[in-house]
Amino acid sequence: MAKTIVVQQIASGARRPAVQRQTLIGLGLNKMRRTRELEDTPSVRGMVNAVPHLVKIVEERG
Repeated sequence: MAKTIVVQQIASGARRPAVQRQTLIGLGLNKMRRTRELEDTPSVRGMVNAVPHLVKIVEERG
């Protein structure tokens, strides 16, 4: 079983640079409090680390 992380959007992407909004969309997030379970890969971790003020890791599974 692959490791996964649960990511939740905690802040709005409105009035943010376009690259940050695109990162949220790439993570499957675009509305407040929305959560996604994503595979724990270096690319996903990099995307989460690029917008730490907009998302938080709720849970790490596996």
